[in-house]
Amino acid sequence: MQAGTLSTFLKRGAIWGFILFELIFFSVAGAFLSLSDKAFMDLDNMLRLFKQSAPIGIIAMGMTIIMINGNIDLSVGATFALCAIVLLDSLTWPIFAGLGDWVIPVSWALALLTGVLLGAINGLIVWKTGVDAFIVTLGSMLGYRGLVFMYNGEQPTSHLNWTLVDFAETQFLGLHTATWFLLAVTLVIWFLMTRTIHGRNAYAIGDNREAAVNAGIRVGPHMMINFMIIGFLAALSAVVFYSESGSVNPNDGELYELWIITAVVLGGTKLTGGAGSVISTFGGVLAIQLLRKGLGHIGADTSTVNLVIGLILIAVLYLDRQLNRKGAEELKI
Repeated sequence: MQAGTLSTFLKRGAIWGFILFELIFFSVAGAFLSLSDKAFMDLDNMLRLFKQSAPIGIIAMGMTIIMINGNIDLSVGATFALCAIVLLDSLTWPIFAGLGDWVIPVSWALALLTGVLLGAINGLIVWKTGVDAFIVTLGSMLGYRGLVFMYNGEQPTSHLNWTLVDFAETQFLGLHTATWFLLAVTLVIWFLMTRTIHGRNAYAIGDNREAAVNAGIRVGPHMMINFMIIGFLAALSAVVFYSESGSVNPNDGELYELWIITAVVLGGTKLTGGAGSVISTFGGVLAIQLLRKGLGHIGADTSTVNLVIGLILIAVLYLDRQLNRKGAEELKI
């Protein structure tokens, strides 16, 4: 097996081996340590895991595009919360009082448009100023979160619409609505990245931006579109999740960006851009959710979960660096 083939296998195939390891480990450990009588791999448990993966998983598909492009978006958690507030609050606006349940698609549209607008702001600033996306989205993360608190103080925004709840809790072929949204988004983004010019351009820009410019690719507008896509997906994630929840707190979505980036990197996408796989990101999302659920199954607390996932992220980044070394000697101190 050639070095390039081995590297590709380790990046894209290892995630499924890791998932298999998690399933075996938590099934065995749970038999001795779990306080629950249910087996870890109980069918209902696994179906619930898919549903719980949806909020982070939907956004992770957009983050995959952004990172393949050579950028990053730290504002997705704040965007998620702000779009959720727009969704729930607009359901009660007097202007829509006569619409009945037809207010639901209107509120969905407003939330999705809010996500696209927030993403467009990020993309436009990165494009027109040339400032690194890390800095831009760090600033917008703080700014958008500030808007969340300004909107309703520190009070939750709540509105439980039972038509929305019924829609969100519907099951088809045993899978919840949220799971179907995750699968549909994964399929669409996979098609975008593997079967369209836009997807090929994303890889080209992430691999070598200067060469992409010389090849005639309009890098600025392309990146702006990708930020609009991830803004849309953050809003879609909020629509899917809060249709059932019906209440958003100002701190909702905090640390989402870190969970999402961890899932994308765990799936083999390079932080430096130019390489990544949507299907592997889907595996990364499942691996993160399995880890969270598995550690909870054997009695670990939240701090332990965060510690373990942080260590895994460091290990994956180190492995990625080793696999992508060009043979140059590292500076030793």
